[in-house]
Amino acid sequence: MVKDSSLGIKRAWWKESNVYQIYPASFKDSNDDGIGDIPGIISKLDYIKNIGVDVVWLCPCYKSPQVDMGYDILDYRDIYEKYGTLSDIDELINGLHQRKMKLVMDLVVNHTSDQHEWFKSAISSKDSPYRDFYIWRKPKIGSNGERLPPNNWVSHFTGSTWEYDDKSDEYYLHLFAKEQPDLNWENPKVRTEVNNIIRFWLDRGVDGFRLDAINFISKDLDFPDAPITNPSAKYQDATIHYANGPRLHEYLRGMGQILREYDAFSVGEMGSFNDPNEVIKVVAEEREELNMIFQFEIVTMDASTAGRYFPRKWMLSELKRIVNKWETYMYENHGWNALYLENHDQGRSVSRFASDKPEFRSYAAKMLATFLGLQSGTVFVYEGQELGMANMPNTWGIDRFKDLESINFYNEVVESGASEEVVQVVLADLRKKGRDNSRTPVQWDSTAFAGFSTVQPWMDVIDDYKEWNAASQVNDPLSVYSYWRSIFELRHGYKDIFVYGSFTLVDSTDEQVFAYARRYEDKVALVILSFAEEDYSWTVPEEYLKQGQVLLSNYGDVSMLKSDIIMRPFEAIVYLID
Repeated sequence: MVKDSSLGIKRAWWKESNVYQIYPASFKDSNDDGIGDIPGIISKLDYIKNIGVDVVWLCPCYKSPQVDMGYDILDYRDIYEKYGTLSDIDELINGLHQRKMKLVMDLVVNHTSDQHEWFKSAISSKDSPYRDFYIWRKPKIGSNGERLPPNNWVSHFTGSTWEYDDKSDEYYLHLFAKEQPDLNWENPKVRTEVNNIIRFWLDRGVDGFRLDAINFISKDLDFPDAPITNPSAKYQDATIHYANGPRLHEYLRGMGQILREYDAFSVGEMGSFNDPNEVIKVVAEEREELNMIFQFEIVTMDASTAGRYFPRKWMLSELKRIVNKWETYMYENHGWNALYLENHDQGRSVSRFASDKPEFRSYAAKMLATFLGLQSGTVFVYEGQELGMANMPNTWGIDRFKDLESINFYNEVVESGASEEVVQVVLADLRKKGRDNSRTPVQWDSTAFAGFSTVQPWMDVIDDYKEWNAASQVNDPLSVYSYWRSIFELRHGYKDIFVYGSFTLVDSTDEQVFAYARRYEDKVALVILSFAEEDYSWTVPEEYLKQGQVLLSNYGDVSMLKSDIIMRPFEAIVYLID
């Protein structure tokens, strides 16, 4: 990394990069089987490059039974046959590198598939050399002599985190689906295997990794019962016992050492990790663990304490507090943020955090692009976000869902005896936040199946594809796609300010307008964003009323900044002070 002499900021390629995430099943089908694939991705590399992307992050494409859409891996060194071959991956790497882009792959090493050779051997015998690759415990015996799981932990996919094995009279741990047994990172042989997998892909030309659920790899080995936080539930949230465990930093430093050898990109997915004082121990430059992490505060602020898919109304002041906390802390403590609003596990941002009503949708999508894209950190854009793709329509029932987590959650609510009113509340929230919203096929054009495939896709295409598609936007200077390109051009062209500058929140209490300033030495840019569906009057603080120029406006007709401005619905203005 290159050090900036004026502020002591270390500059690095991964800080200046714009990242585009691809969910392979939903991106582009090249062989007419209704499932996206790697050759389909290769066919769209120029489209991706044209936005201003520097890095492509590819969700898991390894060999897998697909119980959890590839996050259950049975072979880390081979490719799921529906997606392609190792030769296709090599062609993808070469195609990206030829276009001066890099490839980041998803690495899922908290757990494997139960079809992995390690687990098939482990469950076959207590004497298997792979038995200790996983976590096994004896049953508890209840007051009536009944067999019980070792503790009361709830799985991320509902039910117990423990699955009983008759043959050995032991349970194995699975924080996710029962087909995803957790690896035992206490075993040094597991860590060696993971390190070898990392080197295998880096040596093949991959440029880094997104590390799935990586703060779950170190657990409380006493496996105590979780506190009762939901008295009506049989099993309880146990993240305090398996997230951010006692050896987490040791394990991350081990992987970090290899990643640094290759100057590789690294971002960790870390749920239940909202304390910046703890996060900085992972991402601080001197710690040499990971470049950055995904924290979940923004994407959980609309979740009720009753459960992820029960609604909660959020206030703009909450969003300001969250953004200000992370932006300020990371800048002052030489850490780095991973900036995102969408990914394969979240609903579409324009529907969730703004408005997908026809009269607002384009402005709202551009406003959110401005909000996210000009903060300090590395920006992650998820496939279709650059087009302003929206959530599934409110006419879709649970029969249109594919996601295991969503279906299990819905079924558990129904089976609990909840009223029809409560069931409909949950279904509405699944249409807003459920993972399937982001997994519908990318809308390439107005032909059948949105140009994703020539046959019925594995998941239904959203009904609005004839109007909202890539073909209608790529050459339209007023499109959401073109606007994202403008955002990335600002990040590349003014990187002192928008990549390495400080962050100042402007007006922390206003519930309609989110404004922030970016500063680098004597350079200042003011970003003003309306989150309202109606006109709103806002006064620009006097310190920003200086000679300057409007760098970007999502309405396209703002040429100067006045003291009192009427912000139109979902308006965004970026003003550079000379």
